[in-house]
Amino acid sequence: MPEPASPLVLVVDDYADAREMYAESLLVSGFRVVEAADGMSAIELAREHTPDVILMDLSLPGLDGWEATRRLKADPRTRHIPVVALTGHAMASALEQARLAGCDRFVVKPALPDVVVEEVRQALLNRTHALQ
Repeated sequence: MPEPASPLVLVVDDYADAREMYAESLLVSGFRVVEAADGMSAIELAREHTPDVILMDLSLPGLDGWEATRRLKADPRTRHIPVVALTGHAMASALEQARLAGCDRFVVKPALPDVVVEEVRQALLNRTHALQ
C-alpha cells in the first residue's frame, strides 16, 4: 500500500526571498510546496492543486491577499482550505479584518521560518479535527 502524500502548502508572497525561505523550511519539514507571487496566481493554483493549507501574504501587488482570501473562501472548491495570513500589521483591528476576510490563522512579519511551519501545522491539525 503506498504511503499517503505529505501535505501540500501553497506559499504566496511577492518577495521571492521570503517565498523561497518559507518554502524551503516547509520542504525540510516534510511538506510539499507550490509557490505563487500574487493573488490571481494563488487563486489559480489553489483551484488546480487543492492544497492542504495556504500561506498567504496579505500585501500583494494587483489582487492583494485580502481579496484573494475572500475569493478563495467564497468558492466551494477552495473554501475548506485553511489560510494562514502573513501580515506586517500586528494591530488587533488588522487581525480582525484578516479574520473577516477568511483567514484562519495569522503570522506577523517578520516571522522566523520555524514559527511559520508551526502555524501551518496547527492549521492542518485544526482542519483535520474539523473534518472529523
